[in-house]
Amino acid sequence: MIVDDSPDFLRSARALLEQEGLRVVGVASTSEAAFQHLAELRPDVTLVDVDLGAISGFELARRLTAAPDVDPGHLILISVHAEDDLVELLEASPAIGFLGKSTLSGAAVEALVRAAGDAGR
Repeated sequence: MIVDDSPDFLRSARALLEQEGLRVVGVASTSEAAFQHLAELRPDVTLVDVDLGAISGFELARRLTAAPDVDPGHLILISVHAEDDLVELLEASPAIGFLGKSTLSGAAVEALVRAAGDAGR
């Protein structure tokens, strides 16, 4: 699942990940839509943009992991910002890792999930 407020990014990221063999079960452009879809879909992995508008991706990640009726699977935060600019926020988040949008790939997602093992769920 991909959560991002940019329709263009949602389309291109979905196409890229599916072309690389990952199945994207859904997309959401708001935190409300993310909650609704995640409660239904229960994906293995959820990619969440750190800049979502109304609430940050960091706050959404915290809310998703605290919600009893939602299972986002492995949370990975994504952004156009450099990881170095977000280190403290990333360390405090429930995410298993971070990917820059420019380096997003199926292999990168799979590597973070492998590295996290079952500890991230």
